[in-house]
Formats: sequence, structure tokens, C-alpha cells
Amino acid sequence: MNDWLCLVMALPTANAAERMRAWRTLKGAGAAVLRDGVYLLPDRPACRETLATVERDILDSEGYACLLPVCDPQGERFVPLFSRSEDYTRLSGEIEAQLAQLVPDTALAVMRQARKLRKAFAQIQDSDFFPGADQQQTDARLRELEVAIGRALSKDEPSSQEHEIERLSLSEFKGRVWATRRRPWVDRLASAWLIRRFIDPDARILWLPSVEDCPADALGFDFDGARFSHVGNRVTFETLQACFDLDTPGLRRMAALVHYLDIGGAQPAEAAGVERVLAGLRDSVEDDDQLLAAACAIFDGLLAAFGKEGQSDERDDRATR
Repeated sequence: MNDWLCLVMALPTANAAERMRAWRTLKGAGAAVLRDGVYLLPDRPACRETLATVERDILDSEGYACLLPVCDPQGERFVPLFSRSEDYTRLSGEIEAQLAQLVPDTALAVMRQARKLRKAFAQIQDSDFFPGADQQQTDARLRELEVAIGRALSKDEPSSQEHEIERLSLSEFKGRVWATRRRPWVDRLASAWLIRRFIDPDARILWLPSVEDCPADALGFDFDGARFSHVGNRVTFETLQACFDLDTPGLRRMAALVHYLDIGGAQPAEAAGVERVLAGLRDSVEDDDQLLAAACAIFDGLLAAFGKEGQSDERDDRATR
């Protein structure tokens, strides 16, 4: 790594607010401090944009700032300045603490903490310019926590399988019995909604006390050995969507929401609110058919809202062309 960017800056002592804003921006970007007022980042487009913005803001505040390109044949000596090992170690400790207290009764609370840990990991990752084994190990441990939460929330949570997605015709899946595990959580609730909404409107949903009780003629979903379940990085909802080539406006955002709430990843803005509502329903409604009916009303509303927002975004895009 030979190409770097160096920002040299100085602000009047009285301008504490602007100084603090610049410091927070640079810290958030992962800049290394060479000495007071001298910051270093790798020469990458995002880093250049960040430093140029700070430079412009300081000059507008009557301070001094100069952004300099640095080409150093010994540039590798700067790499240790960007180590995020301490951040990953601290985060790993928090992950272990959540794993230690994870039991079925605490699963929802631990899930909320896991979402925060995933967000914290993403923030560290964004400024980890030279990732190594510590990033991979922390990510793997965080994924273990997310999987463990899923299993604590629901016995027999399916494992992911690696195979090609089968393309199917809707006409062959009408008036069928669909079976999944009882006491459904997000992926099963959303998949059952998807089945009745887009695949098989007359579907009868069978809630299984045990997956071994699945009738031979039923279409199983969201358990190991089921006709439809997790494939690769897809949750069951996404597998069904891909198998039947469903692309109704708003459905992709629904899929992203279900994916996040089931196994983590990028957090949609509405995820926390939807998760809280569904958790409240699951705690208060003991009958699974009634639980599904209540969840379906929520999913219908989300789809309608996502569809309208998508149409509005398309109109805005056309207007700016």
C-alpha cells in the first residue's frame, strides 16, 4: 500500500464546535492520527471524499486545511495504524456475553442486542481497510449467535442447503396442504402469508408439533427436509419468491425485511417496529391460525406501503432524467 491521503488542519481555539465535528467525522472514517492536526487515510474514493468534505468545512470556518496525496514506497509501515483488532476483541466479548445468557425465555431480548452488535460490526468493518482473520472470526461468531437465537426462538430451525433453485409453475400448486412447525416466527409467518397471497389462495396451513408428523402429501416449508426451506443465503420466504418468480412491487423490500429479521444482515428502517409488533402478537396469541391472521394484516399493509413508495421513487427517477 503506497498511496495515501494526508489531511493537515488547524482551527482557531475558539471554534470548538467545528473542531469536534471534524474530529468525529475523521474518527468515524477510521483516520489514523500522525500527530495533532495531521490525519491519514488510504487513497480510496470514499476516503478522498470524506477528507475533501472536512477540508472544505474547515476552510469555510476560517481555519487552515490542506489535503495532500502521499506516495510512500514504505507505505506498508502505516498499515498497523489502522488495526481494528481491539474493536473486534471488544465486540467478540459482547457477543460471548449474549451467548452465555441465551435461553428460550431471553431469546427476543438477546435478538435485539444481536441487531445492535451486527450494526456495530458493520461500522467497524467500514473502516477496516486491511481486514484479517480477526474480522472473519468476529463475523463467524456473530453468525453463530444469530443462528443460536433462531434455534432458541424456534426448535428445529432449518439449516441452509446448497442447491439450485427449482423454478415452478403456480398452476401446479393450488388447493394444497402446506405444513410447517408450530408457534411460527417471522420467516414462517411471512412464508405462510406469501403462500396464501400469491401462490395458493386456498392453501390450508398445517402447524406441526414435530416435523416428523408432516403428512406425505403435504408441502413442507421452513424445516430441514421440507420441500421449501433455506437455500444458500436465502431464507424460506426468499426461496419461495425465487421458485415462483414472484416480483410484485414492494415484495423485494418485504423479502429484505424478512431476511433481516430471520438471520440478520442489512437492517431495513422499519425492522425494529415490525419485530416488536410481531413479538407482541406471538406472546399474546396462542392459536397459530389466529396469529397468522393477525400477521397477515401487517404484511398486507407493509406490501401496500412498499409498493406505493416504489412507484413514487420510479416517478422521481423519471422526473430527474
